[in-house]
Amino acid sequence: MGSGIKVGEVMRKNVVTTGVGNTVTEAASLMKRYNVGSVIALDDGKAVGILTERDIVRNVVAESKNPAEVKISEVMSRPLRVITPEIALEDAAKLMKKFGVRRLPIIKENGELVGIITENDIMKLFPSVVDLIEEKAAIERP
Repeated sequence: MGSGIKVGEVMRKNVVTTGVGNTVTEAASLMKRYNVGSVIALDDGKAVGILTERDIVRNVVAESKNPAEVKISEVMSRPLRVITPEIALEDAAKLMKKFGVRRLPIIKENGELVGIITENDIMKLFPSVVDLIEEKAAIERP
């Protein structure tokens, strides 16, 4: 039994984005300014990848590369795993596990980036979701 909650109802709509041609330093500055752990990389306005703190550590710092010289396109994670706003919250969590990701950008059918949901977002919602499921079960019991 699911909660009936769609990711579109609980997603964060203010997604931090940057161009694939920008540097890792520029992306890291955005992450700091907006207090987020990732930025969505855009190419001609289309979401094509994600740069996470982990990508920076593994692909830049650990490789002794200069983040002011490395382009996001060189170290971002791709393909970008995305979902639509109509996906159930539980299904989003399953997809995160299946793909081994902690964030799922949310894209409309026309390809427009409209939000993002993270593992942390789901965990913050979890107590409320459990309450909803229990209430629904109580109502449905004969």
